[in-house]
This record gives sequence, C-alpha cells and structure tokens, in this order.
Amino acid sequence: MKMKPAFAIAAVAVIAALLGVTAHRWLNGAGADAASGKSAAPAVAEAPAASVSASEAVAQLLTTPLRDVDDKPQTLAAYKGRVLVVNFWASWCGPCVAEMPELVQLHDTYQSKGIEFVGIGVDSRQNVQNFLKRVRVDYPIFVSGFGGADLARNLGNTAGALPFTVVIDANGAVRSTKLGQITPSELRKTLDTL
Repeated sequence: MKMKPAFAIAAVAVIAALLGVTAHRWLNGAGADAASGKSAAPAVAEAPAASVSASEAVAQLLTTPLRDVDDKPQTLAAYKGRVLVVNFWASWCGPCVAEMPELVQLHDTYQSKGIEFVGIGVDSRQNVQNFLKRVRVDYPIFVSGFGGADLARNLGNTAGALPFTVVIDANGAVRSTKLGQITPSELRKTLDTL
C-alpha cells in the first residue's frame, strides 16, 4: 500500500516538470512556432553572437572610456594613427608584475621611434595606485576595472587571462597578441618590423 502514495507523488512531480517546461517554451515564443507548424527553437542556451572584427575591436579600444590613475576620464583616441603596444595587466597577477620592468625597458627603447606603450589595469584604481608607488612605470597607465577583460577578449584574449599584450600598427591593424608574460625578444622582433 505504501507504493501508491510514492507513485502518486512521482506522477505529480513529472506532470509539474512537463508543465514547467511547456510554460517556459510558451513564454519564450516556442509555443507560437509550434502552433504554426514551424520548428521550435531549442530550449538550450544559444551560441554567443559572433565576436567583433579586429578593426572594430581596435576602434572600440580607442573610444572606450577609461580612467587615469588620478581618476580622470580618458580614452585612447589620441593614439589613433600611431603604433601602440597595449598591455592588459593587474596588480595581483604575478606574470604581469614580473613583465612590467621589461615593458618599461622596451618603452624606453622604442619611444624615440614613435612607438607608444600604454597599460590598462584590469583592477581597481586603488590597487593600481599602490602598485605604481612601488614599481616605476614611465608610460601611461589607465584603469578599466574588470570591463577591460571584455576589451581584451574582443582583441583576441579568448581565455580571459592576464597579462595580455596587443601590438597595433599605425593603420589600426592588430599585428600581434601575446597571452601570458611577454618575451622581450619576440616583442622587439614585431616592433622592429613596424
């Protein structure tokens, strides 16, 4: 006799689940398609929209509102038409901290050749300020907060990891990307061709 109540509870649970799925599909438009004879959209998440093109990603990078370390709003629009090395980093990222002196040296070498370096801190302004009190960086640093991860992703950082360095030529084309700590000789090789 104990089987009847257990069976009744299971049956009610199955019916409730089916009603929930049906209601979900109906509310999301699948019911109308089914009624019209069209095939319904799958009930699973759809693939993300195609990523932006490289030129769109560069344009977005140059126009996205950032903050400098003094919390003043800035964009990178002034760098349009110049060779630009953009390093996405964070103060809590070990490889980011380790490569910073190498990036400073490369900046010092290539600055006279018209090649600009900028750092984008995917971090808080306070963390970036504290870091810059300990480590000398002589190129502009901007703060994006965690929104910088989306900028980096559009530029090719599909892993969403740091550090991530992008070289953009004077025509706005992405010439190289590097996920992880830079190798100075590899970056020099790229910059010497520009």
